[in-house]
Order: sequence, then C-alpha cells, then structure tokens
Amino acid sequence: MNISVVIPLLNEQESLIELHDWIAKVMQSNHFSYEILFIDDGSTDDSWKIIQQLSERNNAVKGIQFLRNFGKSQALHAGFEKAQGDVVITMDADLQDNPEEIPDLYNMILSEGFDMVSGWKKKRYDAVLSKNMPSKLFNWAARKTSGVKLNDFNCGLKAYRRNVVKNIDVNGEMHRYIPVLAKNAGFTKIGEKVVQHQARKYGETKFGMDRFIHGFLDLITIWFISRFGRRPMHLFGALGVMMFAIGFAFSFYLGIDKLFLNPDGRLITDRPQFFIALVTMIIGTQFFVAGFLGEIILRTKENRKRYLIKDAI
Repeated sequence: MNISVVIPLLNEQESLIELHDWIAKVMQSNHFSYEILFIDDGSTDDSWKIIQQLSERNNAVKGIQFLRNFGKSQALHAGFEKAQGDVVITMDADLQDNPEEIPDLYNMILSEGFDMVSGWKKKRYDAVLSKNMPSKLFNWAARKTSGVKLNDFNCGLKAYRRNVVKNIDVNGEMHRYIPVLAKNAGFTKIGEKVVQHQARKYGETKFGMDRFIHGFLDLITIWFISRFGRRPMHLFGALGVMMFAIGFAFSFYLGIDKLFLNPDGRLITDRPQFFIALVTMIIGTQFFVAGFLGEIILRTKENRKRYLIKDAI
C-alpha cells in the first residue's frame, strides 16, 4: 500500500464527507493505493456515524472510536499503530490542510529520501494576536531547544516513512514535537515543505491559548527526556553531589573556624552560614535520592494503555 492518511478528529461532523471525497479524488487521480484512518477522539456529535457511512461507501476508509476524549497524541498513536502504508500522512479534519499537497509529500519521502517532511503554513488564515504571534514565539523556542530547524512544528500536515511512526512513542501532549521524537529516535533526515493553509470552513477550533502554555511546558519536558530520560541520575545525581559538596565545604570551614581560628566567637548555630550549609546538604541529598528513584522507576515501569477503544471498523 502506498499511503495511509491518519486523521485525528473531535466533533468535525460537518467536514468529514467533504474531506473524504477530496482525499479520495487526489488518491485516484494519482493512482495511489491508500487507506484513510479516521481516529474519533471521543466526539459527542455524529462524527462516528459519518465515518461508518464512509466506510460502507469506500473500503479504504477505516476508523477507530475512543471511549472518551484522550487527546490528539493518543489518537495519532492509535492511528500509527494501525497504519499499513509505505508513507503515512497526518492531517487535521477541519479542512484547513489541503489534500492536494499529498502527492508532493509522498514524493519527498520516497524520491528524495526524507524520513519525515513537515508542512509549513507560511501564510496563515488565523488571528494574528491569539494564534500567529504565539505560534511564531513557540516555534522559535522549539528550534532553539531541540536543534530541529523547522519553521512550523505544530502543522498537522506531515508525512513519514512507515518505519518512523512504528518506532516513535507519541504520548501525553507530544504531538507537537513529533519531529523532535523522530530525531531522538535516530531519524535525522527531516525536511519541510511550504503548504497551503485554508481558513476553517465549519465549526470552531478545539484549541485555545492554553495550548501554547502547555506547549512550552511540554517543550521543557521533551528537552529533559531527550537529554536525561534514560539517565536521570546524570542530572539529579550531579546536582545532588554538587550541592552536598558545597554544604559540606561550608560546614567544614565553620568547624575549622570555631576550633582553631576563632574559638571564642559565636556559636556555630548562631551563624546564618550554618543553616545555609545544612539546607544545601539536605537539598543535595534530596536531588541524589530523586535521581536514584528515577533510575529505579525506569527499570520497573510497566507499559499501560493510554486510551480505550470503543469501536473500530
């Protein structure tokens, strides 16, 4: 199979038929063998009924329905597990991503040898203050932190070689950072393509300003995980040893000062340096224990299901 199109969605009943027909037209005109995977992330409208109807019309349409809303990352994870195409395309269900971009993305993966190609919505039809400006700031921070030189991390339109999606773990809210996850997994040939962005035709966006706050917090998380996720003792242990050493050095100095240099001076417990040294050694010990517990957790953690599927076709 040439292409799997993975589409996570939440309450997008108005756009699904139009989106399906558009994708099918592109696939047929380019003679691609394909499948369309709709991942219903707990919709409360008639989205799942429409997906079932589309599946009856077109054998290439498949779907997964979550028991409740688990988030876009979990929906993508479920779609990636089920995808069978040589190239996996992700796109949003709100008609803001243009299916006409699929052939070029497919060719960039197979002909130009990219592991992954991310769309870049260079010209956007979103509100400047509430979406465009925060998005630019977010993308700048992501580039600086991750080292992945992309202009638009959050674009839903992306293409992957199949072995990429089968070897990355998209969890939590990490769908924004799939290029970083791919890079950390060893897939370093990551490209970018300017894609057409379209104004939302139906409904309202499901993401508010809080997504940028969460995005920056997730950015810190993925930076930490990429650097120390498999070796937490390297960070916490080093901080713990450093702080304990500083506290011990303070304590040693106070002891020498009291015994030999100034025996008639104030009691050690009357000096603020004593409490600084004590607190520093305690914090250092806590850091060291945190690193040790992190190492134990890594070696004993169990894989748990991050979403529950209600139905599938």
